[in-house]
Amino acid sequence: MSDSTTTNLESGTSGSHLQTERGVTHIADSVVGKIAALAAREVNGVVDLGGPAASAIGGVVGRIRGEEHSTAGVGVEVGERQAAIDMSMKCEYPLPLHEVADAVRENVVDRVESMTGLEVIEVNISVLDLAFPGGEEEEAEREAERQRQETASEPSRVR
Repeated sequence: MSDSTTTNLESGTSGSHLQTERGVTHIADSVVGKIAALAAREVNGVVDLGGPAASAIGGVVGRIRGEEHSTAGVGVEVGERQAAIDMSMKCEYPLPLHEVADAVRENVVDRVESMTGLEVIEVNISVLDLAFPGGEEEEAEREAERQRQETASEPSRVR
């Protein structure tokens, strides 16, 4: 399954149809993908969805659109009553990756099932990268502080 391709398991169409005696509810694949992405991000230890390439592309798309590409790293297949979800993510070091994956799986199943009425038959998770304490953000903050200190310590050229 790819990161963004979604199909209907039973009929080959996009989305799901939940039939009741009072009518049909259609839930688009993209909605299921967004619910899964948001549920994964709620879990402690998930730094980002997708791998390094998805993060870079998502950042560019986010700057163009003015928003994050919220389903990067998430692929869904939705049938009439069931959904299967594939996710890739970057996790925080040194947390136990299997525990983070289990917590993500549980939260995604809970959110998707409770919000859509679909049965989630599987959530496959690939951990593609790790984020280390003191990573890029802290390095950028240290560099900015160093530049502020250098600027403050320079004698004024204007008198």
